[in-house]
Amino acid sequence: MPDDGKSGPACSLRTTQSCEQLRSLAQRIAERRAILFVGAGVSMNVGLPSWRKLTEHMVDELSLDRSLITRPDLSYQTIAEYYRLSQGSIVSLSRWLDREWNVCRDRIAASAIHEMIVSLEFPIIYTTNYDRNLETAFELHGRPYIKVTNAHDVARASGEVTQIIKFHGDFDEPESLVLAESDHFDRLSFDSPLDVKFRSDALGLTVLFIGYSMSDMNIRLLLYRLWRTWSNSGFEKERPPSFIFMPCPNPVQEAVLGHWGISMLSGDDDDPGMALQGFLELLLHEVNIARRRRKDHVKPE
Repeated sequence: MPDDGKSGPACSLRTTQSCEQLRSLAQRIAERRAILFVGAGVSMNVGLPSWRKLTEHMVDELSLDRSLITRPDLSYQTIAEYYRLSQGSIVSLSRWLDREWNVCRDRIAASAIHEMIVSLEFPIIYTTNYDRNLETAFELHGRPYIKVTNAHDVARASGEVTQIIKFHGDFDEPESLVLAESDHFDRLSFDSPLDVKFRSDALGLTVLFIGYSMSDMNIRLLLYRLWRTWSNSGFEKERPPSFIFMPCPNPVQEAVLGHWGISMLSGDDDDPGMALQGFLELLLHEVNIARRRRKDHVKPE
């Protein structure tokens, strides 16, 4: 069950500074001045198959040698590009993905991570995941949302309910999937309607990234360009704080991301899923404390 803010775990992050950053993030969330960016690690926690299984399927369907999978000069994106060239489209592949990555509702219902994401009440959630797990979690917990996958959706979105932005596409629109190599190259221009929306949202709001290993070059370039936007504006000191949670400490990533204005918060559990769950428990506890304080400070007219 979501933490009620009256009792809960004390901050167990690595440093006093990290605990202070956690409280700062919680305050921004309580004020609805923060957005969430969700990566594959969140879906894998409820049984989403790995990218390797996708690669094996493509290789098998195309009657290629499975030894190709281990070659360092081939990624799943390149194999997906070859799949598109060979088959004429990736529609059949997206249908296979939709079937294989369809996590049963019972697993989502039992996922503490998904329940806490809903309870944190972010006004906007971006995700690079194709699956419907976030949407299902909102439905199961009785919270309204609007799904955004294209310019038309952007135009009709409002601040009244949570917006779930499918940043790399959605199974309901196979042509929207960012899967093959050329899809990723196209996204590197960052001029699609969803890219423009993210830049606008991120300029005024705190961003929290969860479920990422930070090996996704699209996301890294997005963070870099956001930093350059602020750096070139002359108002870098006015930039809202942003954060990323990593399951374990990584001093290299911490230094690079810190230079780009992203503070790293890290766990201390060898299991990435348990580390993320522990972090969200701490965060929700602090958010509920901040919400209660805000409520107490509101004077009746």
